Amino acid sequence: MGAFETILYEKKGNIAHVTLNRPQVLNIYNVRMRDELYEVLGAIMEDHEVHVVILKGAGDKAFCAGADLNEFLSAPSPTAARHARWQRDVWGLFLNLPQPVIAALHGYVLGSGIEMALCCDIRIASEDAQFGLPEVALGIIPAAGATQTLPRVVGIGRAFDLLLTGRHINARGALDMKLVNRVVPREQLLPTTDKLAAGIAKLDQGVVGTIKQAVSRGLDLPLSKGLKLEKGWRSLLLGK
Repeated sequence: MGAFETILYEKKGNIAHVTLNRPQVLNIYNVRMRDELYEVLGAIMEDHEVHVVILKGAGDKAFCAGADLNEFLSAPSPTAARHARWQRDVWGLFLNLPQPVIAALHGYVLGSGIEMALCCDIRIASEDAQFGLPEVALGIIPAAGATQTLPRVVGIGRAFDLLLTGRHINARGALDMKLVNRVVPREQLLPTTDKLAAGIAKLDQGVVGTIKQAVSRGLDLPLSKGLKLEKGWRSLLLGK
């Protein structure tokens, strides 16, 4: 992969580090970032050396403060190539990565920032993190899955609270809401995330990948069918 303009990519051993890299504008998500994430996530999906992915934001102020509405709400593209880029399903790539994805969240985590984090498997937040979905106040709905992913993570009532009010919550509120898994001091965010990733990377990756698939595929099944799915995966692992 070549150099990127809006993200940084580094592979350290079996751990891939993807950094949103527009700190001068709070790492807001634009078309270029989507194109570059599409490229790097596609490469990670095919890279069997990568066992765990860490997603984080550059700078001190934000993981991602939302989408660049000047681009995403502008007139349709005049060219087929731009239209094709528009159709790239970055969120589907996030959700279908076989490797566990850990989000390290700090500062502003708004709009598309929350939606990106919801596509990750584990979310670690620093104490200074602020979460919100401001779309309703802008006269739009979340465009990257929050109406579907957020209720599955925090429950319907809590999801409506955020989606219909646009209010911000702090890291402790996000933890109480089960939007994040852990809250740590800011200086411990990356060390904590790195340690967690390193521990998972050492495990049997066949088992890790199977657990992830069993959970994601079984989530919307009736319990009886989900248990049958789990039994099938177990038999496959054991060769029976």
